[in-house]
Amino acid sequence: MEEKVYQTPRGDIHYWRSNRISEENFTLVFLPGLTADHRLFEKQIDYFEPNYNIFVWDAPGHAASWPFELNFTLMDKARWLDEILCTEGIRKPVLIGQSMGGYVSQAYCELYPQKPKGLIAIDSAPIQRSYVTGAELWLLKRTEPVYRYYPWRLLLKSGTEGVAVSEYGRKLMRDMMMVYDGQQDRYARLSGHGMRMVAEAMEADLPYKIPCPALLICGEQDRAGSCRRYSRAWHRRTGIELRWIPNAGHNSNTDAPETVNRLIEEFVGRLQG
Repeated sequence: MEEKVYQTPRGDIHYWRSNRISEENFTLVFLPGLTADHRLFEKQIDYFEPNYNIFVWDAPGHAASWPFELNFTLMDKARWLDEILCTEGIRKPVLIGQSMGGYVSQAYCELYPQKPKGLIAIDSAPIQRSYVTGAELWLLKRTEPVYRYYPWRLLLKSGTEGVAVSEYGRKLMRDMMMVYDGQQDRYARLSGHGMRMVAEAMEADLPYKIPCPALLICGEQDRAGSCRRYSRAWHRRTGIELRWIPNAGHNSNTDAPETVNRLIEEFVGRLQG
């Protein structure tokens, strides 16, 4: 994997891609969740990199993609993603987004419905306005002060134990959170901005239709917000296949990587015909 940098007016975005990209082949575009970074998908990259085009980034403001002005929208994020994919000659992206990465994937589909060849949402949720209540939107916009004044030691504990159930998954999340150790203000601003960005995207009340084959993956022990409830509703309303992952939390791809890798491989195999 080769690390590269894409410059924007608000900051630089660091990303990693296969050393060689074949425009004729599918590219697995891995998009990590809020406050996580490219390491979230290390088990997937290790498994798929020998046989697939791979792309993964540190999202704007995250880890290596810092400093970055936190005044962009979810659509801005999707546009930067498209600009990078175009720059790299990636013409057949399969979007694989965990949590916030799933929201970015939906925004990308809204802006560029002809481009994605597939979408896999891992422990994510739909961003159509009709799925959420006014109270939920209100709470999303008020994340920052909670994270700013919550003791960092307890935030680190809840942030790791709350998203994963496996020893590996919890250690990985802790390692990613430790990027912000001693910088709780940055962590709070990043988290608050991300939640507000999602709320504003929901309030825009756009269709956010999925124009390509899709798959929903959710850990049976996902306790992050109402992810399980949203996943069930998303499946019922759209008919998109939903696969539950036993013994897995919100970061199900780290708790049960073999199972998630198999589902991804089967999904891409169907796309290839």
